Amino acid sequence: MLTAALIFAATYLIIALGRLPFLRLDRAGAALLGAALMVATGTLSLDDAYKAIDFSTITLLLGMMLIVAHLRLSGFFTSVTAFIARRARGPLFLLAAIIVITGVLSAFLVNDAVCLMLAPLVIETTKRLGRRPLPYLLALAMASNIGSVATITGNPQNMMIGSFSHLPYVTFAAALTPVAAMGLIALFAAIAAFHPRDFFRANDPGSAALRPRLHPALLACALGATVLAIVGFFAGIPPAEVAIVLGALLLLYPMKPQRVYREIDWSLLLLFVGLFIVLAGAEKVLLTPALREAVANAGLARVPVLTIITAVLSNLVSNVPAVLVLAPFLKGIAEPDRAWLVLAMASTFAGNFTILGSVANLIVVEQARRHAVNIEFWAYFRIGAPLTLATLALGAWWLSP
Repeated sequence: MLTAALIFAATYLIIALGRLPFLRLDRAGAALLGAALMVATGTLSLDDAYKAIDFSTITLLLGMMLIVAHLRLSGFFTSVTAFIARRARGPLFLLAAIIVITGVLSAFLVNDAVCLMLAPLVIETTKRLGRRPLPYLLALAMASNIGSVATITGNPQNMMIGSFSHLPYVTFAAALTPVAAMGLIALFAAIAAFHPRDFFRANDPGSAALRPRLHPALLACALGATVLAIVGFFAGIPPAEVAIVLGALLLLYPMKPQRVYREIDWSLLLLFVGLFIVLAGAEKVLLTPALREAVANAGLARVPVLTIITAVLSNLVSNVPAVLVLAPFLKGIAEPDRAWLVLAMASTFAGNFTILGSVANLIVVEQARRHAVNIEFWAYFRIGAPLTLATLALGAWWLSP
């Protein structure tokens, strides 16, 4: 029992910190090592480890990555950014456009991938227009988190919740899309209020003549697959089945598949596989009947309590591990559908509290650094913290019985 507890704690500590510099071990490596140690110490057999992996989540994530990879290679994201830049009538219009486009794309595509594609384009667009990239990059990161709450395919933790809960795609979207819309409006107001000189002072815009390289045939195929995927999700077909079939069919396009494979975040898939096994080992040894009763008595069935616990845990160990930790306690709870929706809402909105709150944030920060734009902790926190509290309160109110 002690060994499993130490493996579990060490794995989640490394995931929370991001890496151990003296070992150069990243999150994916930590998850894989933790999973291997669970088997090596006899906590789980190899067969039990295989059974612990939720292949529906892995399949859905891989399928969405394949679709997004083809969209990027077709020039879709560059074209969207160029379209916005050509019609940017002012800084507030540009801010609203970035927030809406990011939020909508993140609702149906994986928000991490959306940030990876859009961050360099937002930087280039704002610089061409003579504007500071910082507030627009903050809007990009936070809008990707907020928009992704709307559907099961918006982010990795929602994919897991969809798999665990078996909630229909339509039910999930109907419950959380209004929350996402309210959150995006609150984000627009917050960014404008905290950066008045960027949005309420006249400045001379530069040129925004972006020249996207489009591949029309590939773009048509990728957009067709995206539309079919969304239709399939709402039609009630299992999301994992829809995503992987359409993603695999896109590989028939006459293009070197290695170009697509380079766009896949293989380390994220490895992270998920390892986390499923680590959590299964910890659940087997540590989740005793007494602990289950204690957690049940903590009031997880109440929306405000579950919201607060999820938000705090998400900022301690990140949102994906938080969902994995809390999931076993929600399976036998009263009104489980509502509890799963609250878990999705709170774990996603909590990602906006600090720069470290979600992988999407870190992607934007890293992309900004590569383009000589520095996003400091305080610059993010002074907007992210109040926005997180406001959106969590809105979400809890909306989902309360």
